[in-house]
Amino acid sequence: MSVSFMPVRSSLENLEALQLQGLQWTVHHAYHHSPFYRQRLDAAGVTPAKIRTLDDLRRLPFTTADDLQAGYPFPLRAVPFEKIVRIHASSGTTGKRKVLCYTQKDIDDWAMMFARCFEMAGLSREDRVQIAVGYGLWTAGVGFQLGCERFGAMAVPVGPANTEIHCQMLVDMQSTVFCATASMALLMAEEIERRGLRDRIALKKIIFGAERHSRRMRQRIQDITGAEHIFDIPGLTELYGPGTGLECTAHQGIHYWADYYILEILNPETLEPVAPGELGEMVITTLRKEAAPLIRYRTRDLTRLLPEPCPCGNPLPRHDHLLGRSDDMFIFRAVNIYPGQIDHVLSQIPGVGSEYQVHLHHREDGRDMMIIRVERARGHSPEADQELKERIATEIRRQILVRAGVDVVDYGSLPRTERKSKRVFDHRIREDG
Repeated sequence: MSVSFMPVRSSLENLEALQLQGLQWTVHHAYHHSPFYRQRLDAAGVTPAKIRTLDDLRRLPFTTADDLQAGYPFPLRAVPFEKIVRIHASSGTTGKRKVLCYTQKDIDDWAMMFARCFEMAGLSREDRVQIAVGYGLWTAGVGFQLGCERFGAMAVPVGPANTEIHCQMLVDMQSTVFCATASMALLMAEEIERRGLRDRIALKKIIFGAERHSRRMRQRIQDITGAEHIFDIPGLTELYGPGTGLECTAHQGIHYWADYYILEILNPETLEPVAPGELGEMVITTLRKEAAPLIRYRTRDLTRLLPEPCPCGNPLPRHDHLLGRSDDMFIFRAVNIYPGQIDHVLSQIPGVGSEYQVHLHHREDGRDMMIIRVERARGHSPEADQELKERIATEIRRQILVRAGVDVVDYGSLPRTERKSKRVFDHRIREDG
């Protein structure tokens, strides 16, 4: 390609200076143009003049999803309405959606970040990008399309249509890139296998959006489709939408666009920084966002910074794949467990398929019981189920320090969905009622 969307090396060498400049602009902009932030910063005793170094970031107050919902329908707004060209929203837990507004500059910045993602994934303008994520109020579909058009590849904007239409487009359009949730990608892979389409499609790359998934699921999709690479892309409506970083071809974490936002990894309980490499909650401060800037926004997503240089040679900083959410955690026999920990254990065990469920119950004696239901890998004999159960139970006990029952079910018997798969079913609340 003749055009690169990546920042030039000189800006990376001066990243801290760029971030400080962006932080000072954001605090000044928010303080003078957002009533919410003016009140919050005054309460914290922080004015724009007090932000002199990046260390002053820690003086700033936090913003949460509750703040967005309390400020509905235009929370955090820091520009006049005549400058707002679009809104997007994600679902809220209290019935009110989290609505974010965008200026034209915000849209242009988002397109630039997403174009970087396609460049990092090694796409060219000859690629055909089939988009299988949702359009509408949420950011997914329009974000992928926006980035694709800015990058210059051909967009095939199918959306979350049925598998019949997607199979037709993969064959007829000869799409080379498929963008979907991991669950939708698995559903499509199995449909491609069922219809015997592998030799009739041209799929080379798959980009997973906004759903945690196991290595085993990824490998299963790759084996069926023959895709050369599968990439993970983070997506957060509050932070523009998907496209704020991407897994590179080395597949060792996600490079994020640190010239557009500052990423802190904090202990979700103490809200103090964790050491590089340690798990914590992602907290985000935007550096250029006009309509709805974020100041120390608690995403609730859990990950870790990866401080060592990436084998791909790209000097942009990295964070790990998302383990889960701090509010996704469930407590079982006094142990805090995230679904990603179970993903990790199952991915290490031969004979386990890509799909699983966790069911939590109360026994009659009042003690909690966990049942992990896993699919047997395709082509494996049921005669080995007992050995597989024991292996899973042993590894769960060794790595997560809890006892769990295990059910092994036939391959393909757990539900597939074009949306995000539900993994944890906590029946204890209903049973207590």
